[in-house]
Amino acid sequence: MVTINDNYLKLKAGYLFPEIARRVSAFAEENPDAQIIKLGIGDVTEPLPAACRTAMIKATEAMGQRETFHGYGPEQGYLWLREKVARLDFQARGCDIDPSEIFISDGSKCDCGNILDIFGKDNKIAVTDPVYPVYVDTNVMAGHTGPADETGKYEGLVYLPISADNNFTAELPTEKVDLIYLCFPNNPTGAVATKDHLKDWVDYAKANGALILFDAAYEAFITDSEIPHSIYEIEGAKDCAIEFRSFSKNAGFTGTRCALTVVPKGLAGKASDGSDIEIWRLWNRRQSTKFNGVSYIVQRGAEAVYSPEGQAQTRDLVEFYLENARIIRNELTEVGMSVYGGVNAPYVWVQAPNGLSSWDFFDKLLYNCHVVGTPGSGFGAAGEGYFRISAFNSRANVEAAMQRIAAKF
Repeated sequence: MVTINDNYLKLKAGYLFPEIARRVSAFAEENPDAQIIKLGIGDVTEPLPAACRTAMIKATEAMGQRETFHGYGPEQGYLWLREKVARLDFQARGCDIDPSEIFISDGSKCDCGNILDIFGKDNKIAVTDPVYPVYVDTNVMAGHTGPADETGKYEGLVYLPISADNNFTAELPTEKVDLIYLCFPNNPTGAVATKDHLKDWVDYAKANGALILFDAAYEAFITDSEIPHSIYEIEGAKDCAIEFRSFSKNAGFTGTRCALTVVPKGLAGKASDGSDIEIWRLWNRRQSTKFNGVSYIVQRGAEAVYSPEGQAQTRDLVEFYLENARIIRNELTEVGMSVYGGVNAPYVWVQAPNGLSSWDFFDKLLYNCHVVGTPGSGFGAAGEGYFRISAFNSRANVEAAMQRIAAKF
């Protein structure tokens, strides 16, 4: 009989979001008339920007003509998109990133997991706690961890607790690690990192031969001019960091799928014989072998983000969701809850009131207010007692949800 990858058996009973969906579905069956407002999963609700839609319609029409039809595209992404990304997202901020170092993909979530294909099994891996579950679960699937303990922590991972005491920005490890996952603006806490904080991480990585996997999927929500949008704004980061970005949240591409990963040339890792191997070459080979690229139509839509109209329209989208976050912060603060994030990020991190556990607070909001959020414990042991509320929804739903919560708390 065929054998399976036993590492999957180490995973906890259910991935966080399917478990949320299961509970919400059960509640909806029991309460068919309940008007449920979902502020849990970070899925956008507003339409694609007009500039992107127009570009995709034009690209679709081009696919209908033999002369302008496009079949397989370059696995790394079309150069005309990568050039705009390099110039407007990185070079405009003083980051020396070349288009050849950019790989267009179908999602930063995918890339955060797929990047493990090119790294060995003996790396010591550091993650923050709480943390975006994909970082942990994909390492479990790849066989980089032992089993989980009773708190959900996996043997073999180095957990870096983040809390209000350290402004939700992890302190440097006290031991040597090889791979470091950082996410700023942070999911789930909404925290941001200063240049000084990121410089500490870059200095640590260079001193210890470590590699930073930097998830900047929410960089468009940064409003503070002093906060870096890219780790490459830090001197030396090209020698020790890979950056992931996405069009999902700033341009509404969650259902359209387009993202990018930056792998600087010259960034190296060690082979088993001790020789230095360029990581760019390995990732290029991985993508060329396992990925056929993002569709021409979608990439034309992503390109339109960088047009003057696209820049204005995506900025409006970001400001819309940030206003939602402001409303959530203000209303929950008004009823006496301890609230974090939601200023430079679309997530608000709330301490569950009255000593409630994360899942108890989830159930209380669901059954009493018909509002769905995300239990903090699903992001790691240190997330217990906290709750993530997403600003990705309509203004009417956000206001209604806050009114319901205010009435019950």
